[in-house]
Formats: sequence, structure tokens, C-alpha cells
Amino acid sequence: MYSLRSRTKKLNQHSPFIGPIVYWMQRDMRIEDNWALIYAQSLSLETSQPLIIMYSLFNLFELEKNVAPHIALRFKQGLRKVQQDADALNIPFYLLPLDPVQSIPLFLSTVNAGQCITDFSPLKEARTLKSTLANMLSIPLIEVDAHNIVPIWIASDKQEWGAYTLRPKIHRLLSTYLEPYPLLVKQTMSVEYKGPTANNWLQGEESSLPLEKDLQSFLVTRLPNYHLRNDPNQQATSGLSSYFHYGHLSTQTVALKVNQLPYEKESFLEEMIVRKELADNFCYYNPMYDTMEGFPDWAKKTLKKHRLDPRDYTYSLAQFRQGVTHDEAWNACQLQLVKTGFMHGYMRMYWAKKILEWTPSPEEALMIANTLNDTYQLDGRDPNGYTGTAWAIGGVHDRPWQERPVFGMIRFMNALGLKRKFDIGAYIRRWTGTGLLE
Repeated sequence: MYSLRSRTKKLNQHSPFIGPIVYWMQRDMRIEDNWALIYAQSLSLETSQPLIIMYSLFNLFELEKNVAPHIALRFKQGLRKVQQDADALNIPFYLLPLDPVQSIPLFLSTVNAGQCITDFSPLKEARTLKSTLANMLSIPLIEVDAHNIVPIWIASDKQEWGAYTLRPKIHRLLSTYLEPYPLLVKQTMSVEYKGPTANNWLQGEESSLPLEKDLQSFLVTRLPNYHLRNDPNQQATSGLSSYFHYGHLSTQTVALKVNQLPYEKESFLEEMIVRKELADNFCYYNPMYDTMEGFPDWAKKTLKKHRLDPRDYTYSLAQFRQGVTHDEAWNACQLQLVKTGFMHGYMRMYWAKKILEWTPSPEEALMIANTLNDTYQLDGRDPNGYTGTAWAIGGVHDRPWQERPVFGMIRFMNALGLKRKFDIGAYIRRWTGTGLLE
């Protein structure tokens, strides 16, 4: 129980009322293995009050116009699974269609909620919204870190310099927090909300979420070959990042499963736990995570020094979006992203660094990289994405390297490096139909 209580954080100081417990689902879109929902149900059982799950669409009826179709589909697939799993436990699930600042207080008031539990996100928009609502509500608003294995505020109380400073802190706490999840119980109490909802948005013929198939494929096929993960021509990455992003899958669940397998697993666990939780740490403790002001001082200094360096090529957002640069390897990255919603992690580093090299300023480079990532990447709009572009363009969690034009002392990558590491020609042929970089 200690580990569960320490995952919680009060966002206001109101005393609870007698009334239903509402779980306001945001980042962790799942029923099983969800500490926020587990905590909400524990309060429900403790107070003998019904539990309700609510998700605010944040005006995401516009989502299908602003992002690639595969992102809208994955989002809807995940919410449909949440609805089905909640129904199986007799827990009411409601989608709210309006501005959350209006719809959430109205919903809580209409159902006479006694407490509201929500999950954790380090991103600015979510934190601002929760702060606003915490001040508006007359009942407790309690945040639960259901996304990280070690709660963000327990792992560290400051922005970490890199994985090497966060790793020992995480490892010291894993024995406490890497524990099996208690099971939820089927609800016997009933409650109904008769206000406006968007539940009918989930109706349709969309395919089901392929989570179980992809998870089993990773555990059985790709994890044994994880040592080949830096070759984008191999099927050796986890393929799970989008499920982690939406909260469809818990990293804690995967870690518990992986620890039971006989394969070498340390490299994967490092990426999934330390590196992923380092990204949350960066965004949580650095509110400028998506701007140049969020870069370390040495990186800001070197980029400003080289701001006026001549660029051999410059491209607009539209040209980058279409994948029509002079560089076939970069175009292949972008076309893979647009077609599939996925870009291999090693190629994503190259992709972002070339955007820095071919734009007039680091500010514009960061904007373009984040815009493309958030528009097309299934795991976009995520701390991992913002931290990744900040690493590639702004030296976050990195160190100074040999000074070069445009990059300054930011780590450099080029196409010759790709050729040394794997068959880049095969990668280009796969995604562009050509292979001139041989």
C-alpha cells in the first residue's frame, strides 16, 4: 500500500464529499494495470461509493483533421477497448465532448462526485488544465503517477543531467515499485450520468487495437534479437512505444513479463525504464522542454555562435513534410513516418539532426521537428518525442562534441555514418523505391 499511496499527489486541499469517485482518465488509457484506477477503486470500496470513469475529448473531434489518419484510428481503437473493458467490470465510462474547463466541473457536479482522481502527465497543457480545475473544484483533485514505474516526484526532485544521474536513483527504488498489480473487482453499485456525452463517437467499424498481437510478437520474436535494434532493416525494436504513449500498455506490466524470460534483457529495460522516465523527468522539471530555452547553457551558447553560419541547403516545413530534400536517406525516414506512423529510433536521430542542418535557425528546426513528429508519429505529442528532438538539436542529456559549422558543439551525424552501420541502401529502396546512396 505504501507504493500506491506514494504515487499520489493532492492538487488542492479540499476535503472529500460523500459521493461517487470519478477517475478522470487522461494519459493512461487502459483499465487493466492502471495505478490511478486501482487507487480510485480503493477509495470507492473504502467509502462504499460507486466508481465512474470519465475521459474528456479536449475537442478532439478536430483530431482527425489535425493529425495523420493512423493516429486518429489508434486513438479511437484505444478508447473503444477502454469502454469494453470498463463495461466488463460494470464501471460506467463516459466521453465528454466539450471544453474540459466547462464539461468536467459540470460532470462532477451532476453526478455529485465526492473525489476526482486523475493520472499524471508532465506536459504543459495537461498540467495547466489540472491546475485550473483544481482551483475551480470544491472536491479533492488527486493525481496518480500511473505511467512511470517509479513515480516522477519520488525518483528525483530536480531535472537530471542524463541517464547516468537518474539510473542509480531508479535502480535503488525498483524493488519497491516494480510489483505485480492488484486486480480490479467488478462493481456492484450503479450510477448514471444523463448529461451530454460523446460515447457515440466510438461507434463504427474500426479494427480492434492490435496490442496483444504486437506484445506477443515482441516477447517471442523481437526481444531475442534486441541486440540488432540499431539496424532499421531488422525487426528488432519493441514496436511498443505508441502503446506506452497512449497508456494502452503499462511499462510495469512489460517489465514484469520480460523479467520472466531467459533472454538478455538489460538493454531493453534500460531503454524502457531509465530512458523513458528520464524523458518524463526532463519535461516535468523543465517547462521550456519544447523551446530552445530548454537547452543546456553550453548548447544555447554554441548554437547562437553558429546561428549565421551558411547552410548548404535550406527547406521549408512543406518540403520537409513531403520528403523532397536532396538526401535520399532523410527522405526515406520521412516517407516511412508518413506511411506508417513509425520511424526507427536510430533514423529519427539522423532525421532531426539534418533538420537542424537545413533550417535557418535552431528555433525553426525544433519547431519543424516537433510539428512533423506530432503530426505523423504514433508516439508523438509525448515526452519521449520532445526529449528526443531536444537531444538531437539542443544537446539535452548529451555533452559538447567537436565544433563544426551550423552544429557548433552539438553531436553531428551524416549519411556516411549510416553506411558504416547498416545497409542504408536497402532502407532507402524500401521506402523510396530507389537506392542511389550505395
